[in-house]
Amino acid sequence: MPAEGGKTDMERIGLFSEMEYITVGDKYVSQFNRPFNEAASKNKQMLPGGSKEMSDLQAGYFDPHFVRIFEGEGYINLNQVRRRDMMEAAKKNLGKAFLPSSGEKKPCGLGSYYGTIGGPVPFFSAQSKPREKYKAPGKNLYTNPGKKGTGYGYANITIGKQFSHSADFYDAAKLNYKKANEEHHRLLKGAPFKLNLHPRDYFDANPYFSEESLPPIIKEKKKKSISNTFKPSSPGKKPGGMKAGTFDPYPSHSANPYVAKLANISGKDDKIFHPPSGPKSRPVESIMTLNVRRALNSKNYKTSSVPSY
Repeated sequence: MPAEGGKTDMERIGLFSEMEYITVGDKYVSQFNRPFNEAASKNKQMLPGGSKEMSDLQAGYFDPHFVRIFEGEGYINLNQVRRRDMMEAAKKNLGKAFLPSSGEKKPCGLGSYYGTIGGPVPFFSAQSKPREKYKAPGKNLYTNPGKKGTGYGYANITIGKQFSHSADFYDAAKLNYKKANEEHHRLLKGAPFKLNLHPRDYFDANPYFSEESLPPIIKEKKKKSISNTFKPSSPGKKPGGMKAGTFDPYPSHSANPYVAKLANISGKDDKIFHPPSGPKSRPVESIMTLNVRRALNSKNYKTSSVPSY
């Protein structure tokens, strides 16, 4: 329909042509009734020749003829190999096969031990075990019928005998305490023991406290410092190639006559030197030397102080 202005709807949208309507006139088919593969039901399909079963015929295999794994191998009869092995094993037997002296014995009934190796088992025997002689229990306790009465004001109605009457004094406890106290004082010897100790605090006293007076303070005597420095009387002598700077004079030369020493020829009786076995010891530096080397080195020997040990 042309709109206002003389232009159609397609001209206003700007498309070259209108989109096709694909579903117009098609029959509606539900998604449940549609086939899974529509192409499988149209045109010609691939028809296989059917499944082949495994058999001795060549039709059960993919290859057109039987293919051998090895070409030209020798034929081996397995039965012949088994017989040969059995004959070689029979040659190793020392004698004939073991045969029992008589045939096997068969049991003659349920619960019978005939034909067994061990024989009857005494634990499973049906005989009764020896038991102790039965002793009848003793007779029951016979009692008299209960005595009548409530217990208040009635005599001889309890199981035991009637209690005998005994007089009870009014101040019996006081009299007993007085007798025991008199007996206790009679056994005492001398006055009671008392400690002459002053009560102390919870903590210990000062262990460094002393009631004695301190000795007078000993004043250290100051050593007189030498003001003048020591100077030798004369400077040291320098060696001039003639031992002039030594304390002792030049040692006198003693002529040693040249005598050729003959080498000792070892005899049969002389012992041969055998070096000791095992590793030989080596010089080991002490821990003190190592500590001194660590503390003093070429960089701090001028500024380091002398350690006090």
